[in-house]
Amino acid sequence: MKFFVDTADTAEIKELAATGLLDGVTTNPSLVAKSGRQFKEVIAEICSITDGDVSAEVAATDYDTMIKEARELVKIANNVVIKLPLTLDGLKACKTLTGDGHKTNVTLCFSANQALLAAKAGATYISPFIGRLDDIHLDGLELIREIRVIYDNYDFDTQILAASIRTANHVRDCAIIGADVATVPPATLKGLVKHPLTDKGLEAFLADWAKTGQSIL
Repeated sequence: MKFFVDTADTAEIKELAATGLLDGVTTNPSLVAKSGRQFKEVIAEICSITDGDVSAEVAATDYDTMIKEARELVKIANNVVIKLPLTLDGLKACKTLTGDGHKTNVTLCFSANQALLAAKAGATYISPFIGRLDDIHLDGLELIREIRVIYDNYDFDTQILAASIRTANHVRDCAIIGADVATVPPATLKGLVKHPLTDKGLEAFLADWAKTGQSIL
């Protein structure tokens, strides 16, 4: 499974990129707004930090303007992925951009039927929102399972990018189901390394080492 971080905070992205665990970045207008910076400036900086795919979302809702915005965004860097809404115009734009050789991420997916349409439109990534489904008492992970089966049935190349992930358990379950990518907040990604028994074991090892009075250096 690939790990993307869902943020527009370039300091956080630099920190995670240094670990070697970061495969890409997803952003959206809300995340960029929190940064207080210019959208294209933020995307350009993120693309300079990571060689992985960086999703940059169009702001338009109609096909013609989506295409115009997408053509501006792909000029920023070679690793820009155009993020599009799962609407008819968004799918039409996806088909056009994919045909032109650009990577796309179709977002705001909440049903298997939507995911099927995105794959037929040639999307590079589909972004099912797990947490938001859980919020309305539906099973977000079941959606990932359904999409995995459908995509495997027809050998679609579209990658399942599990989004709206809230917990470490979400990440684990998505990996078990077979999601291709998990995009997570920085704190969630950092938290995956934590376990109380790891901390306890390390503390004991360090205490025992100190008793020897030795130094490796």
